[in-house]
Amino acid sequence: MNESIRAKETGERLRKLRASRRQAEVAEAVGVSTMAISQYEAGKRIPQDKIKVKLARYFGESVESLFYTQKVNS
Repeated sequence: MNESIRAKETGERLRKLRASRRQAEVAEAVGVSTMAISQYEAGKRIPQDKIKVKLARYFGESVESLFYTQKVNS
């Protein structure tokens, strides 16, 4: 799968999971800047592995489901 498509899909998942929380709240919880969260959600950056783990724990998801599961087109 194209890396930019994967980044956009990951960004969509992160936005949905964040829901009504502020980006700053998530950023503080996982130890990154608000700008980093914004870029992850926009599909412009993929977090480092240690941040992937922190985000997955924060949202109660597995790293695999959050960052590696592909959408299935029907």
